[in-house]
Amino acid sequence: MLDMNQIKKNVSNWSKTENEVTPGSTPVRKQETTQPIHQPAKGPATIGASIRFKGELSGEEDFIIQGVVEGRITLTNNNLTIGNTGRIKADIIARTIIVEGELLGDLMGEEKVIIRKTGRVRGNIVSPRVTLEDGAKFKGSIEMDPQDTEASVKPDSTNKTENPNKSGPENNSPDRKRA
Repeated sequence: MLDMNQIKKNVSNWSKTENEVTPGSTPVRKQETTQPIHQPAKGPATIGASIRFKGELSGEEDFIIQGVVEGRITLTNNNLTIGNTGRIKADIIARTIIVEGELLGDLMGEEKVIIRKTGRVRGNIVSPRVTLEDGAKFKGSIEMDPQDTEASVKPDSTNKTENPNKSGPENNSPDRKRA
């Protein structure tokens, strides 16, 4: 048979917090809420200053690199920031690329590439928008034509066609007719 008084007492204890202890009752332990093991990242992923990575780095979230990375970086729909202590030797494809540290390699920014005043880049940039802050160091070429940018980012764009309007020995032949 059920003892209603005991049930009421138990229900009363369940609804009390730790601070609500009455004489003769046992303290009620506050239930801890468990967090899921895998939580979505709230900020960008980071490679810290003491980390060295060699290989292919790709992902589906924004990334900050403060350490040393060598290889290839592909974050097609995401942003990449190379921090002040970042030392990169890689070709990079990302939506937006911000360089504050050192980079040796080609950059392909789908939206833009920004080289901050502390940034040092040695390589070619292909992006519709490029910003070089005063004091930034850059050696390479910049291509900002949107059609060329789209072709460069696509993997099968290795076939280049010769420009018939280009001046050079092959196009300045006396036998060549001009329109």
